[in-house]
Amino acid sequence: MNHQTIAVISDIHSNVHALEAVLSDIDSRGIDTIVNLGDALFGPIEPSKTAELLMQRPEMIHIMGNCDRYLLMDEMESATFKFVKPLLSKDIVEWIRSFKSSWVMEGLFFCHGTPFSDEAYLVEEINPNGVFERSVGAIMDELAPIAQQVILCGHTHLQKSLWLPNGKLIVNPGSVGLPAYFEELPYPHAMESKTPHAKYAIVRHRGPSWMVEHIQVPYHYEMAAERAEQNGRDDYAYAIRYGMANSL
Repeated sequence: MNHQTIAVISDIHSNVHALEAVLSDIDSRGIDTIVNLGDALFGPIEPSKTAELLMQRPEMIHIMGNCDRYLLMDEMESATFKFVKPLLSKDIVEWIRSFKSSWVMEGLFFCHGTPFSDEAYLVEEINPNGVFERSVGAIMDELAPIAQQVILCGHTHLQKSLWLPNGKLIVNPGSVGLPAYFEELPYPHAMESKTPHAKYAIVRHRGPSWMVEHIQVPYHYEMAAERAEQNGRDDYAYAIRYGMANSL
């Protein structure tokens, strides 16, 4: 495998239509190494087909997201959990169990939320007034134990890069399959990418550092939205179509 160029995907949330488009784009660029930062199947679209497509690529590295971890539980008060869990074969469950909590390659550190939690936001903070950027100092303090220069994380579904004064770089590839969502905890808030594109990132080794390219892939998102509606999830359908969250 060519480790000089890595495609980083995250937060598919069972949207196999978006995943197919992203994998096709990655293949067209001749990229061998793909790292999935988690939350692959937790969604009301096509969890089984999503798993099958990912499992056909045994060389792909998978990081355990919070929603992947939920699917290893027996019970959960979540409409999405109750839809997805019965669809998972024993092989798929064992495949999820094989996911890594984090992964390091050369100067790159891969995780789902932060290096220390799959449920926490690294760059953003939530308070009663909404979503805000965390202070650079707080982020640097949190990442002080991490030796790698580049930290790649998902979870927020927001595609962005942040360069820290100490030379570390945070890269979020955005979400492949769910470009927005509304969350009640810790306070009600929306994460919105504002476009329906399937998103991922490419990192390339360039001299002493890494070059980052954020990709937004068009695809037939209406198919995914209609499938979400068929499964009773108008909230997912709205987010998929518009890249904005509907809290209803």
